[in-house]
Amino acid sequence: MGMLMKFEEICDVRLRKGMSVSDLIEAYEKIHGFNASHLAFAARILIEGLRTSDLRFLAFTGNLIATGIRGIIAQLIDEGFFDVVITTCGSVDHDIARAYGGKYLKGSFFVDDSELSEKGIHRLGNVFIPKESYGLVIEKFTKDLVNELVKIRKRWSISELLNKVGEKLKDDINSFLGAAYRRNVKVIVPGIVDGAFGTDLFIESQFTNLEIDLFKDMKLLSDLVFKSRVSTALIIGGGISKHHTIWWNQFKGGLDYAVYITTAIEWDGSLSGARTHEAISWGKIKPKAKHVTVYGDATIILPIIALYLIENKDEILK
Repeated sequence: MGMLMKFEEICDVRLRKGMSVSDLIEAYEKIHGFNASHLAFAARILIEGLRTSDLRFLAFTGNLIATGIRGIIAQLIDEGFFDVVITTCGSVDHDIARAYGGKYLKGSFFVDDSELSEKGIHRLGNVFIPKESYGLVIEKFTKDLVNELVKIRKRWSISELLNKVGEKLKDDINSFLGAAYRRNVKVIVPGIVDGAFGTDLFIESQFTNLEIDLFKDMKLLSDLVFKSRVSTALIIGGGISKHHTIWWNQFKGGLDYAVYITTAIEWDGSLSGARTHEAISWGKIKPKAKHVTVYGDATIILPIIALYLIENKDEILK
């Protein structure tokens, strides 16, 4: 005979003028169904995890930096909530392009892409990126950067190199690389060659003596993970940034706190769609960890969670 379980009753919610995001999270807990409870649990997990952990990861995909979420991600880093960022080359591309005057435009999903191509516009979902705002901007930046770097030394890790990028972008308040430089947060991009910045690094290496040391960042992560006691990760989206975060945490027995924000599903067996509990089977999240997967568009979910963290910053950083 099954164990008799005690359940709390769902409460009807009424909103009031002047509610804070903390009030809204409490309302989501009362609403409960369906992803409301997951969003509320994620917010609570992050408060506890960021307060108690000595190693805190923020992982996200490059498409977000093409949107206004870029500023929120930079703000989360500036607030001191995270120690390590793991992301993609696309994030670096968009951060450089926008910091150096690239104009990203409000577009639509429902357009003729052949017409956009004729007009010299790239489409990223409903974000329109004029060609002059992207490739050439990144190419010129990278060429100038490499010429400066090789005068110092020829061999660089990606995190060291991105620290130099952040130094150049430090005055852009909405640059996540600038924020990482300001806060001395390590930025790891395991797939650096999969984008404009990484390709431009390769091209410039053909004309200079630049060398990239990929293993140095692995040593950096190894040292951070093996020294840590408790770790937390907020993972937005999937792909390599998600996997690299949970992969390295398996070497300390798994994450202690984990929040995924995703629109991907698990039924195709993809890493991007895998929910948090699947990572337990691999040792990437601890069996007794506090963890949750929140389904929804990160451009909707993240601002709610971010403002909740900011409202409760004193509790996190006390």
